[in-house]
Amino acid sequence: MKIHEYQAKQLFRKAGVPVLASHVARSAEEAQKAFESLGSPVAVVKAQIHAGGRGKGTVIDNPNQRGVQLVKSGAEAAAVATGLLGKKLVTIQTGPAGSEVRQVLVEQGCQIARELYLGIVVDRAACKPVLMVSNEGGVEIEKVAAETPEKIFKEHFDPQRGLDSFQVRKLCKKLNITGAAARSAESFMKTLCKFFVDYDCSLVEVNPLVITVDNQMIALDAKVTFDDNAIFRHADVKELRDIGEEEPAEVRAGNAGLSYVKLEGNIGCLVNGAGLAMATMDIIKYHGGAPANFLDVGGGANTQQVTEAFRILLSDPNCKAVLVNIFGGIARCTTIATALIEASKEVGFNVPLVVRLEGTEVEEGKRMLKESGLDMIAADGLTDAAKKVVAAAGIAS
Repeated sequence: MKIHEYQAKQLFRKAGVPVLASHVARSAEEAQKAFESLGSPVAVVKAQIHAGGRGKGTVIDNPNQRGVQLVKSGAEAAAVATGLLGKKLVTIQTGPAGSEVRQVLVEQGCQIARELYLGIVVDRAACKPVLMVSNEGGVEIEKVAAETPEKIFKEHFDPQRGLDSFQVRKLCKKLNITGAAARSAESFMKTLCKFFVDYDCSLVEVNPLVITVDNQMIALDAKVTFDDNAIFRHADVKELRDIGEEEPAEVRAGNAGLSYVKLEGNIGCLVNGAGLAMATMDIIKYHGGAPANFLDVGGGANTQQVTEAFRILLSDPNCKAVLVNIFGGIARCTTIATALIEASKEVGFNVPLVVRLEGTEVEEGKRMLKESGLDMIAADGLTDAAKKVVAAAGIAS
């Protein structure tokens, strides 16, 4: 689950991670009052959306309006807020459609001596969280990782013990941080690593992380993503969810107990099991197609869930064909066949449907589908199914 920068900074402040004073505004008037209440000669107005690259992002139909802008008066803050609120901001992470700005963060300015990058993720190969830092703060870290990976320094840490002092010293040496700034860095990095573990995060990113002229390390930005499987442990975090920032189809699927991720292709996929779903997408791509989604209906899928799954798939205007790929284990093929037949009656399939069944009670399931008169293309094996659905999508397009 993602949250906004202003929400992340509220949690940072609570955990003892240094951040600047700021206020959220949802109107031009609130932005002006926020600037005036900060008592700072300068402030920064930041669009609040679930995407990075806001500083270089631009508003649709107004390329001069950036997602992050420096202001020197309340009137200027109000003007920038007017140019952002209710508008679509396009960044490197939103795609050309952009994301609507519903609130802005008005944050006091500070005197910056250096800009750095800091990120924490889970290294699954090492089975530990890893802290990453770089002197290349304020730029696209993906570009740094691709072109100059030697500029990113890493330290894995034990989640129970946290980041050790000697690890901070190693990183400070590589970043050329000394004296009072190094002491501030030790407190900052240790606190942020503890935050990552305590809140069951999957990502914490601060870009830029700044060192001020008085040698204080401060989070000038804050990007936090939480492990969805651990949200039940954090009622306060769950309340921060902004459904308006999420893909509507993904929200709808989640409410139905389905694991769904919208993609850019034109072949809908309905599969039981996450591993099989990923293999299905891979083989569709291998044979020249492009999956429109990841969809795992799970081992205990029922008629209602399968029906809702088809509604979601067919609501995507890009979907030109659907591949149902089921391996009957926990869910028997006869159960899936019944669900498909009922779903066809309720939803009505308006695109080619390719069905591949294997596993428990597969012959009975195939017989049921054949006798139902369901308009479908039967497939034997995953390769056959992939070839047939790619061909069907091509014809439909």
